[in-house]
Amino acid sequence: MDSQLIAWAFAALQTLLFIAAAPLLAGWLQRVKCHMQNRGAPTVWQPYRDLAKLLGKKMVLAHNASWLFRAVPYIVFGAMLLAAAVVPLVVVQVPTAAIADVIVLVGFFALARFFTALAGLDIGTAFGGMGASREMMVSALAEPAMLMVVFTFSMTAHTTNLSVATDHILQAGLMLRPSFLFALLALSMVAVAEASRIPVDNPATHLELTMLHEAMILEYGGRHLALIEWASQIKLMIYSVLIIDFAFPWGMAKDFTATALAIGVVAVAAKLMLLAVVLVVWETVLAKMRLFRVPQFLGFAFMLSVLAMLTHVMLEAGT
Repeated sequence: MDSQLIAWAFAALQTLLFIAAAPLLAGWLQRVKCHMQNRGAPTVWQPYRDLAKLLGKKMVLAHNASWLFRAVPYIVFGAMLLAAAVVPLVVVQVPTAAIADVIVLVGFFALARFFTALAGLDIGTAFGGMGASREMMVSALAEPAMLMVVFTFSMTAHTTNLSVATDHILQAGLMLRPSFLFALLALSMVAVAEASRIPVDNPATHLELTMLHEAMILEYGGRHLALIEWASQIKLMIYSVLIIDFAFPWGMAKDFTATALAIGVVAVAAKLMLLAVVLVVWETVLAKMRLFRVPQFLGFAFMLSVLAMLTHVMLEAGT
């Protein structure tokens, strides 16, 4: 009984660490990007200050805002909180591993996206409807590629459970798998699109005609906007951790000893910092593409995911 309580306590702490560190990852990303572009860089704690400022602001709502518009920030944040609870961060096996299915995770993302699009349509503004339609187009192209990547990894580990698949990759050790290379590239492209990053979207833009995600939340302010921004940061961290779990899981703790947990925390922090640097280089050398180019970008990601599955069937199925 005591061991079960300890395991559940570590599961709760891991989830709290996930959602608490998400703004820190966003702050590190912004700081590295400013340095690379020779601009004045804010501290890595700036996202926490921004969230605190928004949480303290007075709420202003449109007269025609329905109950749905008020509820969406809490639904979106709750969906990202549940998604963070099922993704292994420091420890591989926790009690929540029983529900850590990647298809369920994709469902949480779809739930948050669906209600965000409804909120964009609720007020009836032109930009909200435009952003909702663009977001649905991106999701319709990104989700098939994401699922194909999931099926490639699940065929290797013989499960769609995140914790079991991560543990299988850890047990197998360092192996050259061509299918993982193609799947990793496809997952990275999907993550860029789903997290609204360059070249698909620019989270720092203020030009309404180029917005995707930001166009849907233009009418939000105060704590509602804080919850949505926090949820976006958690989503970026979830995709970053997924890339780490599938491709570079080494260093994650397999038990609850102090040494294993310390190594796990240091390993995941170092890998997230390095991944953020790679993303900054990607965003610095590329420009935001036009909207009609996005289907080609995500179509290429889907092609890579299909190639990953075919490579696994032809070269790795017997291993």
